[in-house]
Amino acid sequence: MALDPNCRPTRIATAHRTLLDELQIIWDEVGESEDEKDKMMLELEQECRNLYRRKIDEADQYRDRIRQAIAGLQAEIEDICCSMGEPPVHGIESAGSLKEQLNAVTLKLEEMQIEKNARLLKFLEVMDQIRKILAEFSPIECDDSKFSVDESDLSTRALRELEKQLQSLQEEKSERLRRVMEHSNTLKAFCAVLGLSYEETTRDLHHNSHHDEGYMSISDDSVESLVSAIEHLRKVKLERMQKLQDLASAMLELWNLMDVPSEEQQQFQSVACNIAASEQEFTELNSLSLEFIDHVRAEVLRLEQLKASRIEELILKKKTELHEIHLKTHLIAESQEPDLDIDDVQAGAIDASSMLEQLEVQISAAKEEAFSRKDVLERVEKWLAVCEEENWLEEYNRDGNRYGAGKGAHLMLRRAEKARTLVSKIPAMVDALINKVTAWEKERGDDFIYDGLSLLSMLEDYTIMSQEKEQERKRKRDQKKLQEQQIAEQEAIFGSKSLSKSLSTKKTPKALTISPSQKTLGAATKTDLLSPKSAAKKVQVYKLSTDRMPSFAYF
Repeated sequence: MALDPNCRPTRIATAHRTLLDELQIIWDEVGESEDEKDKMMLELEQECRNLYRRKIDEADQYRDRIRQAIAGLQAEIEDICCSMGEPPVHGIESAGSLKEQLNAVTLKLEEMQIEKNARLLKFLEVMDQIRKILAEFSPIECDDSKFSVDESDLSTRALRELEKQLQSLQEEKSERLRRVMEHSNTLKAFCAVLGLSYEETTRDLHHNSHHDEGYMSISDDSVESLVSAIEHLRKVKLERMQKLQDLASAMLELWNLMDVPSEEQQQFQSVACNIAASEQEFTELNSLSLEFIDHVRAEVLRLEQLKASRIEELILKKKTELHEIHLKTHLIAESQEPDLDIDDVQAGAIDASSMLEQLEVQISAAKEEAFSRKDVLERVEKWLAVCEEENWLEEYNRDGNRYGAGKGAHLMLRRAEKARTLVSKIPAMVDALINKVTAWEKERGDDFIYDGLSLLSMLEDYTIMSQEKEQERKRKRDQKKLQEQQIAEQEAIFGSKSLSKSLSTKKTPKALTISPSQKTLGAATKTDLLSPKSAAKKVQVYKLSTDRMPSFAYF
């Protein structure tokens, strides 16, 4: 039970008095003198004072140590608050004794240390995640000493900055994973097209993109290795594409050259379809593998050998094709076909492949020429068809029985009407054709030749002949009017009966086909010159037949 502090001096004084009384009894029994007693009392008092002083000094030192401990704990609390970016804590030591203050400060320090350790743990977790991600980016350059936490700055601001850095690295990691996945898929696609093993290809990389446990490396070396492998395979793909397309071009030429059946072509249709394909269009499995390219090369070699065995047949076929193009386009085949003979090939004087190449060049040039002449030739065919109708109409007009009531006469009349309509369009048709030919010659810088003749000269001659024929028809009409006038005068003088009798004695059986003007004026020669057949004796003629369209040719 604790004593009352107010009773403590009385208790101490009573104890001192008891002890002094006991000491006095002892001294009396011993027989100490008063001087000795006073001397010993002084010594006793001095010892008591020394003892009290020592106890006071010890208590003072203890108090100082408590104050220093409190100050030290306060400094630690302030350091923790400063490192965590929080305001310092005040008023902890203001209440109670020093021990109570020490206990309060100690408890507060423990709380701050717990909070600091929790904050430090967050820093360490974030820093560890940053270190792991950076280690995935570049394992060699990742030094653990660079990832120590500065405990002097554990503020929430520093933590947010560190978390922001972690988020940025996580986004970069996600982007790298996406890129690595894309690169891996691209590499797989290249390997599939080229017929290569993806596992063997990736095994040769500096850092394999895939580990046994399925982990995908996103390090700089792995990404660079993937990119390098992709570029290498792209070059290989382009080289094989060029080889395959060259083989496909040669194959198509041989197919066209030898008319290979579609059944034999079916096996290599994919090659033919990709002859002009881009790199992105080659996606079929093993479409550029070495085995497939060798297979195509073997087919080309087979066709080359077949071509060598059929070279003479091919040469004759190409010469026939060239001749047909010349005939169809009304070109002079003899002047444009190459001066090559199959006997020279058989004798070895001319290389067969060289002759085929020359024929191919000639055929290509002839097709190009035919395409440029197509529009003009179509107009020429229409013009010649109308000219044929014009000749038929002239023959029909010379027929004296054309208005008879015989069978089919109405059909002939109907055709004659159509022919007159077509013939009336000839001048405009000729003018348009002349303009077309002139434009063609100006563009090509050469004359438009039709069956060996200048088409422009033919059109000009036809225009001149048409004008002469028109003049002849006009002259006949004038002469007929003159004859009718003379008949009218004779009838007025001699009477119509005697005149008609005299005229009837002069008629000939061929009066319906030959006009009197041709006989009386001797115009037969002129009329012949105006007809298409006689005009050919000067320059050209219309070659008319019932089984083909007319065309011009020299006689």
